[in-house]
Amino acid sequence: METSQSNEPCTSPSSAVEDAAVCDVVTVPARQGLEAVDILRRGAGDAVGSVLHDGGCATLGFLVPAGTAAGWDVPGSTCTQTDGRGLRWNPVPPVEGSAWLLPPGEADLATDPVVLRRALGEAARLIAAADSCR
Repeated sequence: METSQSNEPCTSPSSAVEDAAVCDVVTVPARQGLEAVDILRRGAGDAVGSVLHDGGCATLGFLVPAGTAAGWDVPGSTCTQTDGRGLRWNPVPPVEGSAWLLPPGEADLATDPVVLRRALGEAARLIAAADSCR
């Protein structure tokens, strides 16, 4: 089921980080997230935006346009709504112990939530198929 999402990217003027827009963050298990990053990077164009990973490499966080959390319903993931009070674009990772997998300047700021939803679904199917072969 597709849900309505904000299509406004949370873009940041490259010369003024302090004026950066606010993004929501989709968090997924690292294995599924890494597979999704590969899927997105193999796709046409620059489909993947900036991605964070936690210090223990247990999860990945995809920056998505603000407002995405209101309609996010992908099993196995969470989407943190910021409503202008949360994650602001900054070249320094926003959480201690985290780091950029795809840092500022190497990716668009936000990943399109519809494209991310498809990639996460494909990643889950690939992982399930690989695990069933063990």
